[in-house]
Amino acid sequence: MTPIDEHQRRQVAEAIARAERRTDAELVTVLARRADDYAYLPLLWAALLAIVLPSAVHLLSGWPSLRGVLVTQVLLFVVCCLVLRHTPVAARLVPSLLRRRCAAALARQQFHQQHLQRTAGATGVLIFVCEAERYVTILTDSGTAQHLDEPTRAALVARLAERVGEGRTVLGLVECIDACGELLGRTLPSVGRRNQLTNQLVVLD
Repeated sequence: MTPIDEHQRRQVAEAIARAERRTDAELVTVLARRADDYAYLPLLWAALLAIVLPSAVHLLSGWPSLRGVLVTQVLLFVVCCLVLRHTPVAARLVPSLLRRRCAAALARQQFHQQHLQRTAGATGVLIFVCEAERYVTILTDSGTAQHLDEPTRAALVARLAERVGEGRTVLGLVECIDACGELLGRTLPSVGRRNQLTNQLVVLD
């Protein structure tokens, strides 16, 4: 994950404070290293390969014996587990759809864990980045959904995802926060409500 130092954390916090001076929306940013470790997938692939390959060889050639098949399956399972659990290899075993679903589920979970659904006026906005999955989303509560409609969020997400791909995640977050503050300030201006949620970047290692 992109290393985050104190200066960068302060940049994000200051951007949120700046945005919330313009709007009554409550912005929270979450940066996750990954949505899941997918530890079960290497085991699943190892089990599948260990069962299928020796059995297929036995059926096609009659070799090895049934006892040899069992021994080969056990040894192959152990070898595959060791090889497939190696991080670069394991990462390639995860289907992109599964990665996206896990990241989306984590974003929804964080929306609730950061108490964005409890703000006065339902004005919560979550800006969420999951770096390993290259997943970016903006989730809004009912009080802000109409002010940040789907096309607007899609444009903001696309720009932030571009920054994440460049390895400039913090810059992308600051730009996204500033853009949200500007847009929400027009239609949901601040009326002096107190700050309800943290301005600090939430980092999930």
